[in-house]
Amino acid sequence: MINGETLKQAIISGANNISSQKNSINDLNIFPVPDGDTGTNMSMTINSAAQALADYDGNSASETAKIVASAMLRGARGNSGVITALIFRGFSQGLKGKDEVNGKNLAAALGIGVDAAYKAVMKPTEGTILTVARMAYEAGVEASKTDTDPVYVWKAICKKANEALAITPELLPVLKKAGVVDAGGKGLCVIFEGMLSVIADGVTIEYSGTEEKLTVDSFESAAAEFDEEINFTYCTEFILGRNSQDDQGPLELREYLETIGDCVVVVNDEEIIKVHVHTDQPGNALTKGLEFGQLLTVKVENMREQHKNAKKKPKQEKEVFTPAEPVEDIGFVAVAAGEGLKNLFKELGCTNVVSGGQSMNPSTDDIYDAIMATPAKNVIVLPNNKNIILAAEQTVPMVEDRNVIIVPTRTIPQGMTAMINFDPEISPESNAQLMMDSASSVGTGLVTFAARSSEFGGKKIKEGDIIALENGKLTITEKSAVKALVKLAKDMIDKDSSFVTIIYGEEVSDEDANKAYVEICDRFGSKTDVSLVKGDQPVYYYILSVE
Repeated sequence: MINGETLKQAIISGANNISSQKNSINDLNIFPVPDGDTGTNMSMTINSAAQALADYDGNSASETAKIVASAMLRGARGNSGVITALIFRGFSQGLKGKDEVNGKNLAAALGIGVDAAYKAVMKPTEGTILTVARMAYEAGVEASKTDTDPVYVWKAICKKANEALAITPELLPVLKKAGVVDAGGKGLCVIFEGMLSVIADGVTIEYSGTEEKLTVDSFESAAAEFDEEINFTYCTEFILGRNSQDDQGPLELREYLETIGDCVVVVNDEEIIKVHVHTDQPGNALTKGLEFGQLLTVKVENMREQHKNAKKKPKQEKEVFTPAEPVEDIGFVAVAAGEGLKNLFKELGCTNVVSGGQSMNPSTDDIYDAIMATPAKNVIVLPNNKNIILAAEQTVPMVEDRNVIIVPTRTIPQGMTAMINFDPEISPESNAQLMMDSASSVGTGLVTFAARSSEFGGKKIKEGDIIALENGKLTITEKSAVKALVKLAKDMIDKDSSFVTIIYGEEVSDEDANKAYVEICDRFGSKTDVSLVKGDQPVYYYILSVE
């Protein structure tokens, strides 16, 4: 049988194993565009659970699974991270109320997670992490019919997961052509193998990488962000295992904390209450919290001392969102990277903009914090990247005091057009449909560099080559970003095009951007309205919007 301590060590071992191998998993990504790499996203997601478990001394499998589920969902990054979190959330549901579990319980719990992961993806594709998880679960169920010993069952799960991984190229031709297996599936196998080391041998795999281990706190210290007077000394954070499902408990706790401090955040689901408060009375905050559940983790930091040290270091870019009451009718949250783009979305009407995009996927918790800092009863969220949509969607059931609507924009131009077409005279739901319909008609062109050597669509691409994508499809390789942009514009602009917007990134000088603007105007300005915007975005030299 497996108890809470064994399950805790298994999760930590799985997190360390994928942290050590994340770069080799990243290398399996076949598309040459710089992106939020699979190994990194999955590593950050499960490390959020490992962090949450660090101070947990309980011995209940059920309680351990609760902490894992909540932390992973809030820390989930990218589609692969969200799917991983949903798979492990099945453990929380399947092991509920069980202090010790056998192999049959583990297999059944894995099945709950697999089912949730398939349902979360609009068009599930076989040959991915979903296939690996499903086949592993099915093998676990079959093994448990012979022997319910957790070692026997988990070994069967790991064996079948690796067998499923091996056939992913047969299910996805693009993998076979590139000669690789699915990156997400590989990541899941690595996590499962890390867990097996504990379940079978009692050995927790240690982190063995040479680079800094990636970890994520759901609430990062805000001390470095203060340039004004600090009103309270102690940043106090703790997690409670709920002793009641009464929704009044978290509300009462929040009301009390607001009387002894500021920057109060109280996040709750059916399993935990997560608290953040700046106060001079951390002891009183913890004592009040004990009325509503058992303390699982506690962190108290002196912000005045941190602030002294932080002044010696460069200021961090990470946003600090302050919770706000939903007093307005409607508000907007967007995801974007680069000060120019963030300012542009704010000018278009977004209350909050989460830093993120290609290569830097924000977590579910990052988006949740921005939603809670938007003082509106209805909050429309624009992910602006296909790899962020799933993480954004996970916030919907987390928010209780406002209506959250995800408009699944896949690019920055789509997000801009969606905001421009907002109609204050119609309902939020009707607006969401109108905004997405408008966004869908926008063409998006991207000019960037190849992050890895590859052969894609019959084109041999070397690492560092300039590449261009038209609506997600790689179409152009060039030696200069401007040449790639002009070719892209020629392909995208037609007789029906009315508006063209060139957004230039942080690696492009104002001089070069103006040269590109003049060339586009000379070629297409007679029939289209061409605009130039300083976006300061990373990764992309130019983003081209065509309407």
